[in-house]
This record gives sequence, C-alpha cells and structure tokens, in this order.
Amino acid sequence: MHESPIIELGGLRIDLSVVLMLIVTSVIVFIIAKLATRNLSVENPSKMQNFMEWAIEFVQAQISSAMDFKKGKPFLALGVTMIMFIFVGNMLGLIFGVVTEYDNKDAAHVFGQELVQVTHTLDEQHAKGEEHPHAEVAWWKSPTADIGVTMGLALLVFVIVHYLGAVKNTKPYFKHYFQPYPIFFPINLIEQFSKLLTHGIRLYANIFAGEVLIGVIMGLATSNVIGAVLSVPLLMAWQGFSIFIGAIQAFIFVVLMMVYISQTVDMHEDH
Repeated sequence: MHESPIIELGGLRIDLSVVLMLIVTSVIVFIIAKLATRNLSVENPSKMQNFMEWAIEFVQAQISSAMDFKKGKPFLALGVTMIMFIFVGNMLGLIFGVVTEYDNKDAAHVFGQELVQVTHTLDEQHAKGEEHPHAEVAWWKSPTADIGVTMGLALLVFVIVHYLGAVKNTKPYFKHYFQPYPIFFPINLIEQFSKLLTHGIRLYANIFAGEVLIGVIMGLATSNVIGAVLSVPLLMAWQGFSIFIGAIQAFIFVVLMMVYISQTVDMHEDH
C-alpha cells in the first residue's frame, strides 16, 4: 500500500499529492477551455469545440429538466466547469502513477518538511525488527480519490444551494424546514446534511475503489510470469470500465447539483 506525502504546517496535515493533482487538474481544464474556444467555427468546428459544445448542451439539458431554464441559466458556467473538473480529475489516476521510494527517515523530506506518514511507517518497520525498512509514496493519483476533495466539492455545492435559498427565496426556504409539521424540523435538517455526505462520498468511493483495484492488478503484474500475463487484459478491461465510471460519476455529481439548486431556486411558498 502506497503512503501519502503528508506534511504538517501550522498544525494542519497537508497531502502534497492532492495539492499537486488539484493544480494539474485545474491547468488541464483551463487548457481544454482555451483550446475549445479558440478559433470558433460554425462550418468546421474542431474536436475540442465539439467536446465543449457537448458538455454545454448536457448541462443545459440537466438544468432544463430540473427547473425553468431562465432561472437556471446563471448556473450553466458552474455546471460546465464542475463536470469538466470532476471528469478530468477522475481520469488522471488512470493514466500512470508516480511513486518514490524511501529507505531512511533523513531522505523523507520535501521542501524541508518531514513526510510524516513515511517516517511513521519506517519507525514501525524498525520496531518490528525489519533490517531493510522501506516505504513507497504515491504522488500521482486522481484528486477525486481523496475524500477531502470530494467533500470539499460537495460542501461548495451545499453552501451555494443554501445561500441561494436563504437570500433569493427566503420565506419559502425557511418555511420548508417546518413542513408538513413543525415536529419534522430535525428530520428535514438531517436530510440536508445527509445530501452533503452522500454527494461527496458517492464520488469518492467509486473513484477510490477503482484506483485500489488498479493497484491490486499492478501488484499481480509484479508477482510472477503468469500474473504479468494476466494483468495486461485485466488492466485494459478495468481501465476502460473506469473511464465509463469516471464519466458517469461526473454526470451524477452535476445532475444532483442542479437538482439541489432547483429545490431552493424554484421553491414556492405553497410547497
């Protein structure tokens, strides 16, 4: 099992691989957006332009199915950005991996900061009497395979949804917490937080499980000759399936986001 490159700054534990992959994902999404909107053409659109048009049309369809498009149009850019960011993030862990190895605690430092999980693992191996302690650190993975990232995305949606309800649709928004009877207030409150949890955990669980299985298949490839032969078709099949799962999870996240937004934006007092 690979360790995470975690450092401690100001009492906070920061996973450098997550920071790195968030930056990489953001850069890739920005490049895609720039390429797709450069030299726009009606008669001969580029593949990137077609991809962007498809993403916009998909988000438009989800907004229209969830609410009046006139009310939902301001969220079009949010939906397109979110689906591209999540899809690209889901795909990054399928491309390749970057792993560094550490055999002693002195080398387990980055930017002058100690990699705390690596040193902890090496200390544990020393305590067990292992002569050659060894730890491997994974630097390249899908950022959405980290629960902090997916819950952060879900929290962003949660804040947007409830801000819109409280500010744009104040009276119906607060009234719905006490419907159909005031005694249902705790249940309605729990429902909102359960949406937050399921929104983030669903994405995390699917992507993390996929990367774990890829790691298992790669381990099979290094076990013996038979394992190496079997791992090739298994890896190809699973990566193909993972692309499908990654795309579906990006779609589901955005669909749910638009549904949640519509529930506050399109809320009426008689509900």
